[in-house]
Amino acid sequence: MDRDEIRKLGLYLLDAQENRREVPKITNDYPDLTVGDAYEVQEQIVHRKLEQGLRIVGPKMGLTSQAKMKQMGVNDPIYGYIFDNMVESGPDISLSRYIHPKVEAEIAFVLGEDIQGPGITAAQVLSATRYVLPALEIIDSRYENFQFTLPDVIADNASSSGVVFGSVIKRPDELELDLLGVTLSINGVIKDLGAGAAVVGHPAASVAMLANMLARKGLKLRAGEVILTGGITGALLLSEGDVVTARFDGLGSIEFTVKA
Repeated sequence: MDRDEIRKLGLYLLDAQENRREVPKITNDYPDLTVGDAYEVQEQIVHRKLEQGLRIVGPKMGLTSQAKMKQMGVNDPIYGYIFDNMVESGPDISLSRYIHPKVEAEIAFVLGEDIQGPGITAAQVLSATRYVLPALEIIDSRYENFQFTLPDVIADNASSSGVVFGSVIKRPDELELDLLGVTLSINGVIKDLGAGAAVVGHPAASVAMLANMLARKGLKLRAGEVILTGGITGALLLSEGDVVTARFDGLGSIEFTVKA
């Protein structure tokens, strides 16, 4: 795909995000869009946001459950980027910022030193991690009815839209992250639950995979970035009036209310 088409698709998806409107998926018109093309479209979006003065908080992983990877026919998760204007300060979030948002519970990592692949292991990630903290990611595909192919979602910055961080931080050696349990409730009713092992066996393995994926482009994970490792729970659709509560073993809880 030539550079003009890549640029046009990036602007198409950026406009949909900025104007909070759903659009037909891009593979309707570009059925041969490859994963490589899709990451180039994503890079266009990232570049434009940086030009606007936004700051990258950190990268995020998606499709980190074995079931999701099997469903999409891939061996690796996907990644996108969280920007500073996506961080929700709470205790309320506004539906007006989104199209059809969903929420999922995750564990976030903050590195104390840079990591660059290839060949990074989960053990190396844990050694380099300063601390972990709980997070609720709000994903919000720009595509109609939340329907897309793998290249579509990659191009759309992996549905990145919002995040709420918890206030408890701990060193990774203080927790058994693969066994760390999480419940996700809406209006006092538990809607989903899981453990850290749902994220490619261990959340640190997700960070290692990300480091190795970025290495293919000559990129690295940087100290101080907040890295979202992928959903421990499924993604639940949000509606006005919902009170969302996530409880993390050893990492406290996060709660917010959904306003109009």
